[in-house]
Amino acid sequence: MRIEITHSTHYHYDAPVSQSVQHLRLTPPSDTCQSVLDWRIETPGIERALSYDDAFGNVVHLITQGRLGETMTITARGVVETRDNHGVIGYLPEAMPARVYLRQNELTRTSPGIRKLASLLEKPDDVTSFHALMNEIRDQVAYRTGVTETHTPAADVLTAGEGVCQDHAHIFISAARHAGIPARYVSGYLLLEEDDDASEAHHAWAEVLVDPLGWVGFDVSNGISPTDHHVRLSVGLDSRSAAPIRGIRWGGAQEALAVEVRVDRAAQQQQQ
Repeated sequence: MRIEITHSTHYHYDAPVSQSVQHLRLTPPSDTCQSVLDWRIETPGIERALSYDDAFGNVVHLITQGRLGETMTITARGVVETRDNHGVIGYLPEAMPARVYLRQNELTRTSPGIRKLASLLEKPDDVTSFHALMNEIRDQVAYRTGVTETHTPAADVLTAGEGVCQDHAHIFISAARHAGIPARYVSGYLLLEEDDDASEAHHAWAEVLVDPLGWVGFDVSNGISPTDHHVRLSVGLDSRSAAPIRGIRWGGAQEALAVEVRVDRAAQQQQQ
C-alpha cells in the first residue's frame, strides 16, 4: 500500500526567537515492512542541516535557525510503500546492542501492577503471550485523550486506568523489560479507517525482540500487530528518545505548539 503523509509542527512564541537548535527525527526508514519512495523536510535552514544516524539508527537532521521571529513551521511530507508482515520487522542491521532495550527509566519504571502484567510473559519466545499482555493492558487502561501528560510514567497511567497510545506502549515496554525481554518504543503514523476511534494519525506502539522472529510490533491501543496501515518513523527507549522533534531556543519565553498530521492513501493508488 502507498501512503502519503504530511506532518506539520507550528510554533508560536510570545516574543521573537533569536536562535534555535532542533533535532529532527522526521525521516522514516526503509526496512522489511516499508520502502520510502519520496520524502522531504521543509523548514528554514534545512538545506544547511547536519544529517546523521543516532545511536538507535534513526535519521536525524540537526538544524540551527536564527532570527525566527515569533513563528516557525517544520513540515515533513512524502510517500511510503508499506507491506503487511503481521508486525514482524525481523533482525535489522543495528549498532545498538539489544541488551540496551532492557534498561528501565523514568517513563517505564515498574510497579506492582506492571510486575503482575509481566507474569503473563512466561515464555519469551511465545508470541501469543505478548498478545495476551497487549489485551490485558487494553482491558486495564482505557484509551482516552487529555488525561495524561506528554511524559506521564507508565506506572501512573496503569494506576489511573486511562491513557493514549504512548502510555499503552510505555506499559507494554515496562512489563516486557521486567520479564527480561528487550523492548523499544516506536513513533510513527497510522492510516485510519472510518471506524477507528482509539488512535490518531500520529501514532505510537511497541516492539519486542522475539527469537527466532526478531523484532515484532504490538499496537496496544488498537489490539493488533502493526499492518500495512502503519508507518515506522523512529525508535528509542521511550517517547523522549524517539521524539520526532527535540530542541532548545533562545528567546520567546512562552511557546504555543500545534501539530497537524494527515495520512492518506496515495492519490495514484486511489485512482486505480
